[in-house]
Amino acid sequence: MLLAVDVLVTAHVYSSAGVHEVLRDPWDAGPAMAELHVTSASNPRLRAVLALRRRRVREVEGRTLVDGFEELELALDAGVVPDTVLHCPELMLDPERQSSLVERARTLGSSTIRCSRAAFEKVAYREGPDGFLAVVPVAGVALDDLVLPPEPLVVVCEGLEKPGNLGAVLRTAEAAGVSAVVAADPVTDWGNPNVVRSSKGTVFSVPVASGSTEQVLAWLRRNGIRFIATTPDTETAHTAVDYGGAVAIAVGTEKQGLTDLALGAADERVRIPMVGRVNSLNAATAAAVVVYEAVRQRSS
Repeated sequence: MLLAVDVLVTAHVYSSAGVHEVLRDPWDAGPAMAELHVTSASNPRLRAVLALRRRRVREVEGRTLVDGFEELELALDAGVVPDTVLHCPELMLDPERQSSLVERARTLGSSTIRCSRAAFEKVAYREGPDGFLAVVPVAGVALDDLVLPPEPLVVVCEGLEKPGNLGAVLRTAEAAGVSAVVAADPVTDWGNPNVVRSSKGTVFSVPVASGSTEQVLAWLRRNGIRFIATTPDTETAHTAVDYGGAVAIAVGTEKQGLTDLALGAADERVRIPMVGRVNSLNAATAAAVVVYEAVRQRSS
């Protein structure tokens, strides 16, 4: 049974009192209610979803957006329980099969909202949406709350400003079995929808944390994790060091690389051989090259 809510939710209005009041309780439908049906693109619930595109709102609410069937499925597989799942059967590639994901979320306690095509396309983050959008808790824990296995393999990303790069690092980390990804002096946040999208949802399956470079270096020392820094300013190839034991591989921005603070704290500095005309790789590619060398060594 569907319950139209274009009038019922008008009590949830935007207020000059601040962001938190705007989004105080926009997802209070509850799983026990009949599924809500939104047809108007100006519905206040959709405006609350749109507000999560802004970092300040995400930080206040501790919520972000997962846009896409595959991304949402991976998030659920990782144990994420969405607050709300918005869906539009008209935009689904295979509504009969994919609609089961909506029911799966409801059984976990998520409220669900069925949207008209016009309403969904208004609120979807990506171009060419596939009919799935969820509001979920932002990924990430405090550094000291990361649970690491013995002899972990960690990736540290210092100062990465492009959400797509951070998301691509997460995809590599998930594929390679990396224990955690840590953002040092982050420019973007883990809840940035572009991080979620470019990671294909792996931001929820790989343990992640953030801190200043000083905090991250101190955390590595406390945990006895060797720090290997990537830089073109060394003669040591990335294949010439030992990646056994507890190890962190660090990458910086393509333009500036790692900071002097990070380089000065490194136990090893390694470079990726460059034989063409370009003198650098983007951070995600550099991380992938070195991480897979570590995986090769650790599995042989």
